[in-house]
Amino acid sequence: MRRAGALIGAAVAVATLVGCTASGGGGDPAHTPAAPAGLSTDPGADAGVPIAQGAVTAAIDRLPALASSILTQTGVPGIAVGVTYQGRTVFAKGFGVRQVGKPGAVDADTVFQLASLSKPIGATVIADEVGKGTVAWNTPVTANLPSFALADPYVTTHATIADFYAHRSGLPDHAGDDLEELGYDRAEVLSRLRYLPLEPFRAQWTYTNFGITAAAQSVADAAGTDWETLSQRDLYGPLGMTATSSRFSDYIARTDRAVPHVLVDGQYEAKYQREPDAQSPAGGVSSSVTDLTKWMAMVIDDGRYGGHEIVDGKALLPAISPQIITGPVANAETRPGQYGYGFNVGVAASGRTTVSHSGAFQLGAGTTFVTLPSADLGIVVLVNAAANGTAETLAMQFLDLVQYGAPRTDWAKLYSNAFANMDEPVGTLVGQSPPTSPVPSAPLSSFVGTYQNPYTGPATVAATGGTLTITLGPKNTVYTLKHWTGDEFVTPLDSENAPPGSLSAITFSPPSDGRSASFVFEYYNTEKVGTFTR
Repeated sequence: MRRAGALIGAAVAVATLVGCTASGGGGDPAHTPAAPAGLSTDPGADAGVPIAQGAVTAAIDRLPALASSILTQTGVPGIAVGVTYQGRTVFAKGFGVRQVGKPGAVDADTVFQLASLSKPIGATVIADEVGKGTVAWNTPVTANLPSFALADPYVTTHATIADFYAHRSGLPDHAGDDLEELGYDRAEVLSRLRYLPLEPFRAQWTYTNFGITAAAQSVADAAGTDWETLSQRDLYGPLGMTATSSRFSDYIARTDRAVPHVLVDGQYEAKYQREPDAQSPAGGVSSSVTDLTKWMAMVIDDGRYGGHEIVDGKALLPAISPQIITGPVANAETRPGQYGYGFNVGVAASGRTTVSHSGAFQLGAGTTFVTLPSADLGIVVLVNAAANGTAETLAMQFLDLVQYGAPRTDWAKLYSNAFANMDEPVGTLVGQSPPTSPVPSAPLSSFVGTYQNPYTGPATVAATGGTLTITLGPKNTVYTLKHWTGDEFVTPLDSENAPPGSLSAITFSPPSDGRSASFVFEYYNTEKVGTFTR
Protein backbone atom coordinates (compact mmCIF):
# COMPACT_ATOMS: atom_id res chain seq x y z
CA MET A 1 0.00 0.00 0.00
CA ARG A 2 1.29 3.46 -0.84
CA ARG A 3 0.92 6.05 1.88
CA ALA A 4 0.12 9.58 0.86
CA GLY A 5 2.45 10.82 3.56
CA ALA A 6 1.84 13.58 6.02
CA LEU A 7 4.18 15.91 4.25
CA ILE A 8 5.38 16.26 0.74
CA GLY A 9 8.53 14.35 0.82
CA ALA A 10 11.26 14.92 -1.25
CA ALA A 11 12.07 18.23 -1.47
CA VAL A 12 9.42 18.42 -2.96
CA ALA A 13 8.81 19.45 -6.25
CA VAL A 14 10.72 22.70 -6.11
CA ALA A 15 14.22 21.31 -6.42
CA THR A 16 13.34 18.35 -8.57
CA LEU A 17 11.23 20.26 -11.04
CA VAL A 18 13.46 23.29 -11.26
CA GLY A 19 16.27 20.88 -11.99
CA CYS A 20 19.06 20.56 -9.48
CA THR A 21 22.62 19.42 -9.57
CA ALA A 22 25.71 19.99 -7.52
CA SER A 23 27.34 23.33 -8.04
CA GLY A 24 30.47 22.98 -10.11
CA GLY A 25 33.92 24.22 -9.41
CA GLY A 26 35.85 21.21 -8.17
CA GLY A 27 39.33 20.40 -9.38
CA ASP A 28 42.83 21.43 -8.38
CA PRO A 29 42.92 25.17 -7.52
CA ALA A 30 46.54 25.36 -8.57
CA HIS A 31 45.61 24.43 -12.11
CA THR A 32 42.41 26.47 -12.48
CA PRO A 33 42.79 28.90 -15.40
CA ALA A 34 42.29 32.59 -14.84
CA ALA A 35 38.67 33.69 -15.21
CA PRO A 36 37.72 35.90 -18.15
CA ALA A 37 37.06 39.52 -17.34
CA GLY A 38 33.79 40.05 -15.52
CA LEU A 39 33.50 36.49 -14.23
CA SER A 40 34.12 35.12 -10.77
CA THR A 41 37.47 33.48 -10.07
CA ASP A 42 35.40 30.48 -8.93
CA PRO A 43 33.77 28.99 -12.06
CA GLY A 44 31.32 27.14 -9.83
CA ALA A 45 29.84 30.44 -8.71
CA ASP A 46 29.02 31.81 -12.16
CA ALA A 47 25.46 31.87 -13.50
CA GLY A 48 24.58 31.29 -17.12
CA VAL A 49 21.78 33.85 -17.14
CA PRO A 50 22.51 37.39 -15.87
CA ILE A 51 19.78 39.24 -14.01
CA ALA A 52 18.93 42.50 -15.74
CA GLN A 53 19.11 45.74 -13.82
CA GLY A 54 15.74 46.50 -12.29
CA ALA A 55 14.43 42.95 -12.90
CA VAL A 56 13.88 42.21 -9.21
CA THR A 57 11.91 45.42 -8.68
CA ALA A 58 9.84 44.76 -11.80
CA ALA A 59 9.06 41.22 -10.66
CA ILE A 60 8.06 42.44 -7.19
CA ASP A 61 5.72 44.98 -8.77
CA ARG A 62 3.94 42.12 -10.51
CA LEU A 63 3.57 39.95 -7.41
CA PRO A 64 0.17 41.33 -6.27
CA ALA A 65 -1.36 40.59 -9.67
CA LEU A 66 0.22 37.13 -9.79
CA ALA A 67 -1.00 36.28 -6.28
CA SER A 68 -4.52 37.57 -6.96
CA SER A 69 -4.67 35.65 -10.22
CA ILE A 70 -3.57 32.36 -8.70
CA LEU A 71 -6.00 32.90 -5.82
CA THR A 72 -8.83 33.20 -8.33
CA GLN A 73 -7.66 30.30 -10.48
CA THR A 74 -7.20 27.82 -7.65
CA GLY A 75 -9.89 28.96 -5.23
CA VAL A 76 -7.59 28.53 -2.23
CA PRO A 77 -8.78 30.70 0.68
CA GLY A 78 -5.59 32.62 1.47
CA ILE A 79 -1.99 33.23 0.42
CA ALA A 80 0.85 35.16 2.05
CA VAL A 81 3.99 36.11 0.11
CA GLY A 82 7.30 37.49 1.33
CA VAL A 83 10.46 38.47 -0.56
CA THR A 84 13.89 39.24 0.81
CA TYR A 85 16.46 41.06 -1.34
CA GLN A 86 19.93 42.27 -0.42
CA GLY A 87 19.31 41.50 3.23
CA ARG A 88 16.00 43.36 3.55
CA THR A 89 12.34 42.43 3.44
CA VAL A 90 11.15 44.16 0.26
CA PHE A 91 7.71 42.58 -0.03
CA ALA A 92 5.36 41.06 2.55
CA LYS A 93 1.65 40.88 1.90
CA GLY A 94 -1.40 38.68 2.31
CA PHE A 95 -4.22 37.86 -0.09
CA GLY A 96 -7.58 36.25 0.55
CA VAL A 97 -9.00 35.18 3.91
CA ARG A 98 -7.83 33.30 6.97
CA GLN A 99 -10.97 31.17 7.03
CA VAL A 100 -13.73 30.75 4.47
CA GLY A 101 -17.06 32.22 5.48
CA LYS A 102 -15.57 34.42 8.19
CA PRO A 103 -14.14 37.95 8.23
CA GLY A 104 -10.41 38.31 8.59
CA ALA A 105 -8.04 38.95 5.72
CA VAL A 106 -4.63 37.33 5.39
CA ASP A 107 -1.87 39.89 5.97
CA ALA A 108 1.91 39.89 6.25
CA ASP A 109 1.72 38.91 9.93
CA THR A 110 -0.82 36.10 9.57
CA VAL A 111 0.61 32.93 11.08
CA PHE A 112 0.46 29.73 9.03
CA GLN A 113 1.43 26.17 9.84
CA LEU A 114 4.61 25.52 7.86
CA ALA A 115 4.56 21.71 7.66
CA SER A 116 7.89 20.48 6.20
CA LEU A 117 9.27 23.97 5.79
CA SER A 118 9.99 23.35 9.49
CA LYS A 119 12.87 21.07 8.47
CA PRO A 120 15.27 23.71 7.09
CA ILE A 121 14.31 26.07 9.91
CA GLY A 122 15.19 23.36 12.41
CA ALA A 123 18.42 22.66 10.54
CA THR A 124 19.53 26.24 11.23
CA VAL A 125 18.91 25.63 14.94
CA ILE A 126 21.12 22.53 14.68
CA ALA A 127 23.77 24.57 12.85
CA ASP A 128 23.78 27.08 15.69
CA GLU A 129 24.47 24.32 18.20
CA VAL A 130 27.17 22.90 15.92
CA GLY A 131 28.78 26.33 15.79
CA LYS A 132 28.72 26.53 19.58
CA GLY A 133 30.39 23.12 19.85
CA THR A 134 27.45 21.43 21.62
CA VAL A 135 27.37 18.78 18.89
CA ALA A 136 28.83 18.19 15.43
CA TRP A 137 26.88 17.21 12.35
CA ASN A 138 28.62 13.82 12.56
CA THR A 139 27.74 13.24 16.23
CA PRO A 140 25.85 9.93 16.58
CA VAL A 141 22.26 10.49 17.69
CA THR A 142 22.62 7.92 20.48
CA ALA A 143 25.49 9.91 22.00
CA ASN A 144 22.90 12.24 23.51
CA LEU A 145 19.74 10.15 23.07
CA PRO A 146 20.92 6.76 24.38
CA SER A 147 17.43 5.25 24.54
CA PHE A 148 16.99 5.58 20.77
CA ALA A 149 17.39 2.42 18.71
CA LEU A 150 16.81 1.13 15.20
CA ALA A 151 16.44 -2.43 13.95
CA ASP A 152 20.16 -2.79 13.20
CA PRO A 153 22.56 -2.35 16.16
CA TYR A 154 25.32 -1.03 13.89
CA VAL A 155 23.08 1.65 12.41
CA THR A 156 21.80 2.50 15.88
CA THR A 157 25.27 3.38 17.14
CA HIS A 158 26.61 4.93 13.94
CA ALA A 159 23.72 6.99 12.53
CA THR A 160 24.55 10.66 12.98
CA ILE A 161 22.61 13.91 13.11
CA ALA A 162 23.70 14.44 9.50
CA ASP A 163 22.41 11.02 8.44
CA PHE A 164 18.92 11.77 9.69
CA TYR A 165 18.85 15.33 8.39
CA ALA A 166 19.94 14.03 4.96
CA HIS A 167 17.29 11.25 5.07
CA ARG A 168 19.90 8.53 4.58
CA SER A 169 19.51 6.56 7.84
CA GLY A 170 17.74 3.64 6.18
CA LEU A 171 14.41 4.27 7.88
CA PRO A 172 11.55 3.58 5.44
CA ASP A 173 9.52 6.35 3.82
CA HIS A 174 7.58 8.47 6.35
CA ALA A 175 8.46 6.04 9.13
CA GLY A 176 6.34 6.60 12.23
CA ASP A 177 3.77 8.93 10.67
CA ASP A 178 1.07 6.29 11.16
CA LEU A 179 1.92 6.10 14.87
CA GLU A 180 1.56 9.86 15.24
CA GLU A 181 -1.82 9.55 13.53
CA LEU A 182 -2.88 7.06 16.21
CA GLY A 183 -2.05 9.61 18.90
CA TYR A 184 1.38 8.52 20.14
CA ASP A 185 3.59 11.32 21.43
CA ARG A 186 7.13 12.01 20.26
CA ALA A 187 8.85 9.76 22.78
CA GLU A 188 6.58 6.82 21.98
CA VAL A 189 6.96 7.19 18.23
CA LEU A 190 10.74 7.37 18.48
CA SER A 191 10.83 4.33 20.76
CA ARG A 192 8.83 2.24 18.26
CA LEU A 193 10.95 3.01 15.18
CA ARG A 194 13.18 0.10 16.23
CA TYR A 195 10.54 -2.34 14.98
CA LEU A 196 10.72 -1.12 11.38
CA PRO A 197 12.99 -2.93 8.91
CA LEU A 198 15.75 -0.75 7.51
CA GLU A 199 16.82 -0.05 3.98
CA PRO A 200 20.58 0.16 3.23
CA PHE A 201 22.40 2.61 5.50
CA ARG A 202 23.74 5.78 3.81
CA ALA A 203 22.92 4.33 0.40
CA GLN A 204 19.74 6.17 -0.58
CA TRP A 205 17.52 9.12 0.24
CA THR A 206 14.22 8.16 1.94
CA TYR A 207 12.14 10.95 3.45
CA THR A 208 11.19 10.68 7.12
CA ASN A 209 9.75 13.12 9.62
CA PHE A 210 10.64 11.17 12.72
CA GLY A 211 14.22 10.51 11.65
CA ILE A 212 14.77 14.25 11.66
CA THR A 213 12.82 14.50 14.91
CA ALA A 214 15.11 11.95 16.55
CA ALA A 215 18.20 13.92 15.52
CA ALA A 216 16.71 17.20 16.72
CA GLN A 217 15.69 15.66 20.04
CA SER A 218 19.24 14.44 20.58
CA VAL A 219 20.58 17.97 20.01
CA ALA A 220 18.03 19.47 22.40
CA ASP A 221 19.03 16.90 25.03
CA ALA A 222 22.69 17.78 24.49
CA ALA A 223 21.81 21.46 24.95
CA GLY A 224 19.97 20.68 28.18
CA THR A 225 16.53 21.88 27.13
CA ASP A 226 13.54 20.91 25.02
CA TRP A 227 13.47 21.43 21.26
CA GLU A 228 10.81 24.13 21.35
CA THR A 229 12.74 26.24 23.87
CA LEU A 230 16.00 25.66 22.01
CA SER A 231 14.48 26.92 18.76
CA GLN A 232 13.22 30.06 20.47
CA ARG A 233 16.53 30.66 22.23
CA ASP A 234 18.86 30.02 19.29
CA LEU A 235 16.85 31.34 16.36
CA TYR A 236 13.45 32.96 16.81
CA GLY A 237 14.52 35.32 19.59
CA PRO A 238 17.82 36.49 18.07
CA LEU A 239 16.19 37.04 14.65
CA GLY A 240 13.20 38.88 16.07
CA MET A 241 10.78 36.28 14.74
CA THR A 242 8.06 37.31 17.17
CA ALA A 243 5.24 35.38 15.48
CA THR A 244 7.16 32.11 15.13
CA SER A 245 6.92 29.06 17.39
CA SER A 246 7.55 25.33 17.41
CA ARG A 247 4.59 24.76 19.75
CA PHE A 248 1.09 24.03 18.46
CA SER A 249 -0.44 25.78 21.48
CA ASP A 250 1.19 29.06 20.41
CA TYR A 251 -0.15 28.72 16.88
CA ILE A 252 -3.68 27.93 17.98
CA ALA A 253 -3.67 30.89 20.41
CA ARG A 254 -2.87 33.43 17.67
CA THR A 255 -5.69 35.76 16.70
CA ASP A 256 -4.16 36.45 13.27
CA ARG A 257 -4.02 32.76 12.31
CA ALA A 258 -4.63 31.03 8.98
CA VAL A 259 -7.00 28.09 9.37
CA PRO A 260 -6.29 24.93 7.32
CA HIS A 261 -8.70 23.99 4.51
CA VAL A 262 -9.41 20.98 2.33
CA LEU A 263 -11.44 20.55 -0.83
CA VAL A 264 -14.86 18.99 -0.29
CA ASP A 265 -16.99 18.57 -3.41
CA GLY A 266 -15.08 21.32 -5.14
CA GLN A 267 -15.29 23.85 -2.30
CA TYR A 268 -12.72 24.61 0.38
CA GLU A 269 -13.81 23.88 3.94
CA ALA A 270 -12.11 24.31 7.31
CA LYS A 271 -12.69 20.66 8.19
CA TYR A 272 -9.55 19.54 10.02
CA GLN A 273 -6.87 20.94 12.29
CA ARG A 274 -3.42 19.33 12.14
CA GLU A 275 -1.66 19.06 15.53
CA PRO A 276 2.02 18.27 14.78
CA ASP A 277 3.77 18.59 18.16
CA ALA A 278 5.03 15.00 18.04
CA GLN A 279 7.13 15.83 14.96
CA SER A 280 7.71 19.49 15.76
CA PRO A 281 11.30 19.66 14.42
CA ALA A 282 10.13 18.22 11.11
CA GLY A 283 6.68 19.75 10.72
CA GLY A 284 5.57 21.74 13.75
CA VAL A 285 6.72 25.32 13.14
CA SER A 286 4.18 28.11 12.61
CA SER A 287 5.23 31.52 11.30
CA SER A 288 4.43 34.53 9.13
CA VAL A 289 6.05 35.79 5.95
CA THR A 290 7.28 38.82 7.89
CA ASP A 291 9.32 36.52 10.10
CA LEU A 292 10.38 34.11 7.37
CA THR A 293 11.92 36.80 5.19
CA LYS A 294 14.31 37.52 8.06
CA TRP A 295 15.21 33.86 8.28
CA MET A 296 15.77 33.59 4.50
CA ALA A 297 17.99 36.68 4.54
CA MET A 298 20.04 35.12 7.33
CA VAL A 299 20.47 31.84 5.42
CA ILE A 300 21.48 33.69 2.24
CA ASP A 301 24.06 35.76 4.15
CA ASP A 302 25.82 32.74 5.66
CA GLY A 303 24.17 33.03 9.06
CA ARG A 304 24.27 36.82 9.44
CA TYR A 305 21.35 39.23 9.71
CA GLY A 306 21.33 42.96 10.33
CA GLY A 307 25.10 42.99 10.70
CA HIS A 308 25.07 40.33 13.44
CA GLU A 309 25.99 36.67 13.35
CA ILE A 310 22.96 34.56 14.23
CA VAL A 311 24.37 31.18 13.15
CA ASP A 312 27.98 30.21 12.48
CA GLY A 313 28.35 30.29 8.68
CA LYS A 314 30.80 27.38 8.62
CA ALA A 315 28.37 25.24 10.61
CA LEU A 316 25.48 26.23 8.33
CA LEU A 317 27.29 25.59 5.04
CA PRO A 318 27.02 21.75 5.12
CA ALA A 319 23.25 22.04 5.58
CA ILE A 320 22.85 24.09 2.41
CA SER A 321 25.35 22.03 0.41
CA PRO A 322 24.57 18.86 -1.60
CA GLN A 323 24.91 15.78 0.60
CA ILE A 324 22.83 13.15 -1.21
CA ILE A 325 21.00 12.68 -4.51
CA THR A 326 17.25 12.41 -4.01
CA GLY A 327 16.54 10.20 -7.00
CA PRO A 328 17.99 8.81 -10.22
CA VAL A 329 18.00 10.99 -13.32
CA ALA A 330 15.89 10.13 -16.36
CA ASN A 331 18.72 10.64 -18.83
CA ALA A 332 22.10 12.31 -19.26
CA GLU A 333 20.48 15.71 -19.84
CA THR A 334 18.59 15.74 -16.54
CA ARG A 335 19.89 17.54 -13.47
CA PRO A 336 19.44 15.34 -10.39
CA GLY A 337 17.59 16.50 -7.30
CA GLN A 338 19.84 16.89 -4.26
CA TYR A 339 19.45 17.40 -0.54
CA GLY A 340 21.64 18.91 2.13
CA TYR A 341 20.74 18.71 5.82
CA GLY A 342 17.09 19.69 5.87
CA PHE A 343 17.39 21.76 2.68
CA ASN A 344 16.90 21.07 -1.02
CA VAL A 345 19.96 22.33 -2.84
CA GLY A 346 20.93 22.43 -6.48
CA VAL A 347 21.25 24.44 -9.65
CA ALA A 348 18.37 25.98 -11.60
CA ALA A 349 18.18 26.03 -15.39
CA SER A 350 19.64 29.55 -15.26
CA GLY A 351 22.85 28.16 -13.80
CA ARG A 352 22.19 29.75 -10.40
CA THR A 353 22.41 27.72 -7.22
CA THR A 354 19.13 27.29 -5.37
CA VAL A 355 18.26 26.53 -1.76
CA SER A 356 14.66 25.56 -1.12
CA HIS A 357 12.06 23.39 0.58
CA SER A 358 8.32 22.85 0.47
CA GLY A 359 5.85 21.58 3.03
CA ALA A 360 2.37 20.14 3.04
CA PHE A 361 -0.31 18.94 5.36
CA GLN A 362 -3.00 17.17 3.40
CA LEU A 363 -5.30 18.35 6.16
CA GLY A 364 -4.76 21.92 4.97
CA ALA A 365 -1.35 23.56 4.45
CA GLY A 366 0.96 24.17 1.47
CA THR A 367 4.21 26.12 1.85
CA THR A 368 7.44 26.76 -0.01
CA PHE A 369 10.55 28.94 -0.04
CA VAL A 370 13.23 29.29 -2.70
CA THR A 371 16.40 31.38 -2.60
CA LEU A 372 18.91 32.38 -5.25
CA PRO A 373 21.94 33.07 -3.06
CA SER A 374 23.96 34.53 -5.95
CA ALA A 375 21.24 37.14 -6.44
CA ASP A 376 20.80 37.73 -2.69
CA LEU A 377 17.13 36.97 -3.26
CA GLY A 378 14.49 34.70 -1.74
CA ILE A 379 10.73 34.20 -1.83
CA VAL A 380 8.40 32.41 0.58
CA VAL A 381 4.76 31.53 -0.14
CA LEU A 382 2.30 30.21 2.46
CA VAL A 383 -1.16 28.81 1.62
CA ASN A 384 -3.89 27.74 4.06
CA ALA A 385 -5.12 24.82 1.93
CA ALA A 386 -4.06 21.26 1.27
CA ALA A 387 -0.99 21.30 -0.94
CA ASN A 388 -1.73 21.30 -4.66
CA GLY A 389 1.27 23.19 -6.06
CA THR A 390 -0.19 26.69 -5.58
CA ALA A 391 2.70 27.89 -3.40
CA GLU A 392 5.35 26.45 -5.71
CA THR A 393 3.69 27.84 -8.83
CA LEU A 394 3.69 31.40 -7.50
CA ALA A 395 7.29 31.16 -6.30
CA MET A 396 8.55 29.89 -9.64
CA GLN A 397 6.57 32.41 -11.66
CA PHE A 398 8.26 35.15 -9.65
CA LEU A 399 11.75 33.68 -10.14
CA ASP A 400 11.12 33.32 -13.88
CA LEU A 401 10.26 37.03 -14.01
CA VAL A 402 13.46 37.88 -12.17
CA GLN A 403 15.75 35.73 -14.30
CA TYR A 404 14.10 35.83 -17.73
CA GLY A 405 11.70 38.77 -17.65
CA ALA A 406 8.71 36.50 -18.30
CA PRO A 407 7.43 33.05 -17.26
CA ARG A 408 9.17 30.42 -19.38
CA THR A 409 7.39 27.34 -17.99
CA ASP A 410 3.73 26.51 -17.38
CA TRP A 411 4.36 26.04 -13.69
CA ALA A 412 0.67 25.67 -12.80
CA LYS A 413 0.31 22.68 -15.11
CA LEU A 414 3.62 21.19 -14.11
CA TYR A 415 2.92 21.35 -10.37
CA SER A 416 -0.71 20.33 -10.75
CA ASN A 417 0.46 17.12 -12.41
CA ALA A 418 3.20 16.59 -9.83
CA PHE A 419 0.81 16.94 -6.89
CA ALA A 420 -2.10 15.06 -8.45
CA ASN A 421 -1.31 11.67 -6.92
CA MET A 422 -1.28 13.05 -3.37
CA ASP A 423 -5.07 12.78 -3.31
CA GLU A 424 -5.20 9.27 -4.70
CA PRO A 425 -6.84 6.76 -2.33
CA VAL A 426 -4.60 4.00 -0.99
CA GLY A 427 -5.28 0.30 -0.54
CA THR A 428 -5.26 -2.78 -2.74
CA LEU A 429 -9.08 -2.99 -2.70
CA VAL A 430 -9.62 0.58 -3.90
CA GLY A 431 -11.70 0.53 -7.08
CA GLN A 432 -12.68 -3.12 -6.68
CA SER A 433 -16.29 -4.20 -6.38
CA PRO A 434 -17.21 -6.41 -3.42
CA PRO A 435 -17.68 -10.08 -4.33
CA THR A 436 -21.21 -10.75 -5.55
CA SER A 437 -21.27 -14.10 -3.75
CA PRO A 438 -18.90 -13.71 -0.81
CA VAL A 439 -17.82 -16.73 1.19
CA PRO A 440 -19.35 -16.49 4.69
CA SER A 441 -16.96 -15.62 7.49
CA ALA A 442 -16.43 -17.59 10.65
CA PRO A 443 -18.65 -16.48 13.55
CA LEU A 444 -17.73 -12.93 14.52
CA SER A 445 -17.22 -14.06 18.10
CA SER A 446 -14.16 -16.03 16.95
CA PHE A 447 -12.42 -12.77 16.05
CA VAL A 448 -13.26 -10.84 19.22
CA GLY A 449 -10.43 -10.19 21.66
CA THR A 450 -7.20 -8.30 22.28
CA TYR A 451 -4.29 -8.68 19.90
CA GLN A 452 -0.71 -7.50 20.35
CA ASN A 453 1.60 -5.64 18.01
CA PRO A 454 4.90 -4.13 19.20
CA TYR A 455 4.83 -1.35 16.62
CA THR A 456 1.27 -0.04 16.85
CA GLY A 457 0.42 -1.31 20.31
CA PRO A 458 -2.53 -3.56 21.20
CA ALA A 459 -5.70 -3.77 19.13
CA THR A 460 -9.13 -4.54 20.55
CA VAL A 461 -11.55 -6.35 18.27
CA ALA A 462 -15.19 -6.11 19.29
CA ALA A 463 -18.52 -7.16 17.78
CA THR A 464 -21.52 -4.92 18.32
CA GLY A 465 -24.84 -5.37 16.59
CA GLY A 466 -23.34 -7.77 14.09
CA THR A 467 -20.48 -5.42 13.13
CA LEU A 468 -16.79 -5.85 13.90
CA THR A 469 -14.66 -2.92 15.05
CA ILE A 470 -10.93 -2.56 15.74
CA THR A 471 -9.75 0.03 18.27
CA LEU A 472 -6.12 1.17 18.18
CA GLY A 473 -3.79 3.67 19.81
CA PRO A 474 -3.91 6.32 22.53
CA LYS A 475 -6.73 8.19 20.77
CA ASN A 476 -8.79 4.98 20.66
CA THR A 477 -9.13 5.20 16.90
CA VAL A 478 -12.04 2.99 15.85
CA TYR A 479 -12.10 1.21 12.49
CA THR A 480 -15.47 -0.20 11.48
CA LEU A 481 -15.15 -3.36 9.42
CA LYS A 482 -17.35 -4.52 6.54
CA HIS A 483 -17.29 -8.12 5.41
CA TRP A 484 -15.57 -8.73 2.07
CA THR A 485 -15.30 -12.49 1.68
CA GLY A 486 -14.35 -15.37 3.94
CA ASP A 487 -12.42 -14.08 6.91
CA GLU A 488 -11.36 -10.94 5.04
CA PHE A 489 -12.89 -7.58 5.92
CA VAL A 490 -12.41 -4.01 4.75
CA THR A 491 -12.46 -0.65 6.52
CA PRO A 492 -12.57 2.88 5.08
CA LEU A 493 -9.70 5.28 5.82
CA ASP A 494 -9.68 9.08 5.86
CA SER A 495 -6.64 10.75 7.42
CA GLU A 496 -3.50 12.77 6.78
CA ASN A 497 -1.83 9.66 5.37
CA ALA A 498 -4.84 8.11 3.63
CA PRO A 499 -6.93 10.43 1.42
CA PRO A 500 -10.72 10.03 1.27
CA GLY A 501 -11.73 6.88 -0.56
CA SER A 502 -8.86 4.85 0.87
CA LEU A 503 -9.52 1.33 2.06
CA SER A 504 -7.63 -1.22 4.09
CA ALA A 505 -8.09 -4.96 4.05
CA ILE A 506 -8.11 -6.82 7.37
CA THR A 507 -7.55 -10.55 7.07
CA PHE A 508 -8.03 -12.86 10.05
CA SER A 509 -6.35 -16.24 10.34
CA PRO A 510 -8.72 -19.23 10.17
CA PRO A 511 -10.15 -19.84 13.66
CA SER A 512 -8.86 -22.81 15.63
CA ASP A 513 -10.81 -24.03 18.64
CA GLY A 514 -13.25 -21.20 18.05
CA ARG A 515 -10.67 -18.38 18.03
CA SER A 516 -8.64 -16.62 15.38
CA ALA A 517 -5.00 -16.34 16.42
CA SER A 518 -4.04 -13.28 14.37
CA PHE A 519 -4.99 -10.77 11.72
CA VAL A 520 -3.13 -8.61 9.20
CA PHE A 521 -4.11 -4.93 8.96
CA GLU A 522 -3.04 -3.91 5.47
CA TYR A 523 -2.73 -0.18 6.22
CA TYR A 524 -0.12 -0.83 8.92
CA ASN A 525 1.63 -3.57 6.95
CA THR A 526 3.51 -1.43 4.41
CA GLU A 527 6.76 -2.35 6.15
CA LYS A 528 5.53 -5.82 7.16
CA VAL A 529 4.69 -4.83 10.72
CA GLY A 530 0.91 -5.05 10.40
CA THR A 531 0.37 -8.50 11.92
CA PHE A 532 -1.55 -8.58 15.23
CA THR A 533 -1.48 -11.73 17.40
CA ARG A 534 -3.38 -12.80 20.50
